[in-house]
Amino acid sequence: MKTPLALALLLAALAPVALAQSATVPATAAAPAREWTVKPEWIAAHVNFLAGPELRGRGSMTRDEAIAAAYVAARFQGFGLRPAPGAAGFLQKVKVIRPRLDGAPELTLGGKALAGATLLLGGAARVEGRAIFYAGDDAAAMPAGEVVFAGGGKLSAMTALRAAHTKGIRLLVLRESDETKALWDRLGRRPRIESYLAGEAAPEGVSVVVLPAAAFDRARRAAAGTPVVLTLAGLVPEEVETTNAIGYLPGTDPRAGVILLSAHLDHLGVRPDGTVMPGANDDASGTAAVLELAHALATGGPHRRGILFAAFGSEEAGGFGSRAFTASPPVPLADIVANISIEMIGAQDPKLPAGTMMMTGFERSTLGPALVARGALIAKDPYPDQNFFERSDNYSLALRGVVAHTISGWAVTPTYHSPRDTIANLDIPFMTRAIQSLIGPARWLADGDFRPEWTPGGRPGK
Repeated sequence: MKTPLALALLLAALAPVALAQSATVPATAAAPAREWTVKPEWIAAHVNFLAGPELRGRGSMTRDEAIAAAYVAARFQGFGLRPAPGAAGFLQKVKVIRPRLDGAPELTLGGKALAGATLLLGGAARVEGRAIFYAGDDAAAMPAGEVVFAGGGKLSAMTALRAAHTKGIRLLVLRESDETKALWDRLGRRPRIESYLAGEAAPEGVSVVVLPAAAFDRARRAAAGTPVVLTLAGLVPEEVETTNAIGYLPGTDPRAGVILLSAHLDHLGVRPDGTVMPGANDDASGTAAVLELAHALATGGPHRRGILFAAFGSEEAGGFGSRAFTASPPVPLADIVANISIEMIGAQDPKLPAGTMMMTGFERSTLGPALVARGALIAKDPYPDQNFFERSDNYSLALRGVVAHTISGWAVTPTYHSPRDTIANLDIPFMTRAIQSLIGPARWLADGDFRPEWTPGGRPGK
C-alpha cells in the first residue's frame, strides 16, 4: 500500500470499528460460487513464489517485478483468460522517468547559501518561495506556505512530511535530528527524486531538505518572508520500465460494461544495506487473491459482463502501473462498472469482526453495501484518518470517475513495510475465507445489471 505520491519514493525506503452500515440495496441471497472452493495450498503457492527469496522483494521498476508479472501472466493464460482488448499479450510495459541527481543541492536564504544542506526528497528541479518558520511540535498545526522551516524539538520528521503534502508546502526544511539521520541512512545516503511517467511533465511535489542544527538555528533568526531558493543542478533523467500483467474474460453482452479486479505486483525490493523486503502481505496476498478470483470466475461458463484482471507494477513508487492503465485503458473508462482492488489481506484487523476485511472509502459509493448484501466479508475502514482510499491503485481510477475501492485486511499490521512481511506472518486460513467470500459477489456483479454509483460527495475531486 502506497502513501501519497509526493511521499512514495521516500517512504518506500523505510521500515516503519464499526461494522459496515447498511445502505438501501435489494435483499438478495449471496450469489452461488458454483461449487467452487478456494484451496489454501493454491494461495500459499502463489505467495511462496512472489514473496520468496528469488524475487528479492519485487522492487518497483526492476527485473524482479517483471518476473512476478510474467508469473501472473502465465497463470492468467493457464486459467483460460485472453489478452486485454487491443493487446498482443498479457504483459504491458510502461516507461517511467526516474531522475538521478548528479551534483549537490543548493539552498539559499536571502541570496546566501546555507551550508550543509542534505536533500532527502526532491519534488522539483527548482523551488522558490518565502520562508515561514515553525517551532512547534504538532505537525497538524504547521502553517501552510511554499517554504516552511520546521524545527520543533519533538516534531516527527515523517509526520511533518505528511502534513506538508496536505498543506501544499513545496519545500520543507527540517532541523537535523536522530530521526533525519536514520532516514538518510535508510535511503542509502542518496536523495530520492520523484519519478514520472514518460511523456508527462516533470512533477512539482514536496521537496525535503535537512540542515545541521547550527545552520538551521542561524537560518531561523532571519525575518519571516525572506526569499528561499532550492536548486537541484545536474538532474539526469533515466528511463526505466515497470510491468503490468492484464488478463481478460470477455462477456456475452458488449453493452453491459466491464468489471476490473486488481492488485499490485511490486514491493520495496532490496534496501541499500542489502536487506530484502519480501512483501508477502503487501501485496503478494492481493495478487494471489486476484489470481484465485480469475481461477474461479474463468470456470463455469461466460459472464454477462467482461472481467479484466490486472496486477499493476510500481504502486509503491507512485502508482505508475495503474496510472498508465488509466491513461490508456484497454476499454473506455466509462465502460468500467467498478474496480475492486485487493491489498494486504494477509492478517485479520483486531478492530473488525472476526473474518472481516475493510473496504476503503466504503461510504463513498453504493458498491460496498451491495457486496456485503451478497456475502462479501467486508466492512467500513476503521482508520479514516489514514486516508487509505487515496493511497492505493484504486485512486487513479476513482479520480477519473470509476467507482473504485480497495479491500484490505489489517492495514496497520506491525509487519507493514518491514523485513518481517513474510509468508510465515500471513494468516492463510483467513485469506482463504476472505477470497472465498468474494467469489459469489463478483459473479453477481459480473452476471447482473447493478451499476454502483458514488454517494453525494463521495467521488474524489468533485
